[in-house]
Amino acid sequence: MAGKKGQTLDKKPLSVYVHVPFCKRKCLYCDFPSAPGTPEEIAFYFRILMQEIRSFEALDSLYTVSTVFFGGGTPSLVDPKYVRQVLDLLRAQYHFEEDPEISLEANPGTLTQESLAAYRDMGISRLSIGLQSANEDELKILGRIHSFEDFQKSYELAREAGFANINIDLMSALPRQTMEKWQRTLQIAADLKPEHISAYSLIIEEGTPFAETWGTRVGRIYLPGEDLDREMYHYTKEFLASRGYERYEISNYALPGFESRHNMTYWTGGDYVGFGQSAASYLDGRRFQNPAEKTEYLEEAREAYGRFKSTRPLSLKSREEEYMFLGLRMHRGVSREEFKLRFGESFPGTYEKKLLDYCMQGFMEKEDDRIRLTDKGIDVSNVIMADFLQD
Repeated sequence: MAGKKGQTLDKKPLSVYVHVPFCKRKCLYCDFPSAPGTPEEIAFYFRILMQEIRSFEALDSLYTVSTVFFGGGTPSLVDPKYVRQVLDLLRAQYHFEEDPEISLEANPGTLTQESLAAYRDMGISRLSIGLQSANEDELKILGRIHSFEDFQKSYELAREAGFANINIDLMSALPRQTMEKWQRTLQIAADLKPEHISAYSLIIEEGTPFAETWGTRVGRIYLPGEDLDREMYHYTKEFLASRGYERYEISNYALPGFESRHNMTYWTGGDYVGFGQSAASYLDGRRFQNPAEKTEYLEEAREAYGRFKSTRPLSLKSREEEYMFLGLRMHRGVSREEFKLRFGESFPGTYEKKLLDYCMQGFMEKEDDRIRLTDKGIDVSNVIMADFLQD
């Protein structure tokens, strides 16, 4: 399972995201680029994807791969041979850390003993399984194709296959959801003792079937109000803490040592490259994204590296803003020392004033060199974090 052999000194860590835009049926709330695909469409997509990956071979001189994440869509829906081909190419093309985190998103009902054994054999070390809810009526509202029983079977199969790092995705603030229903979902998920739980509050995205039903003035009547949404969030933190899970990011909880290394790359401003339809990258201070429309992506994928090279680096101000915006998502918050090491200067005076004001209002707190959001601050985190993008 080792990657390319050779000198790795002085190379920066790199996270790799691979987008698999195929699913059995699109969920009603989903606005990600995904759709069902024929065997021929899937084979052609991966052929183009491999060409895109090859075009970035020059990155090997600068980076060592620390994490790989297969997202979608439903990566577990396609034949595992395609996932293996991608990993084989990445290992041939790049140096890998000794113990990389390699994750794959999976939907309940798409995992088998054979596919799980194949994933283990190819070095996948982490699964992220989309339960969303343990209540059948809520799964139907979301348009999920699985039942809770399907999830249970998939989870058991994953444990039997030897997976010791599993995330479960959950979703709160659903239509007609009560606190009791949310508590039931949390209880069932925690009883399974996954290493990681992601608990997101529903966002109704424009242009989705979900928005047509629940995003209207009448439909929103059936959504939990803002107070209940906040109550669910605070209960989640307290309940999961009682089960040993630490909230290390606004919506993510982990047992000690099982924080998502891949996602931490995003939140700490590390370098990552995204391959596939709509995949985003941040490399060498440059941010760019592949086309979201599949036909356009397939036509332009071979030129992705050239597009990266022609992208202008972000300004110092933009990079500082992103450090604040993303850093405040994490429980550990932001650090003056870290900021100075990264950007060669102290917090700008406007940042210092905002941080002091938020601390005085109880929205933030200091701990040694770090400043982070309090629970009160998390309740209005979107407003606070956006404030650092308006400096």
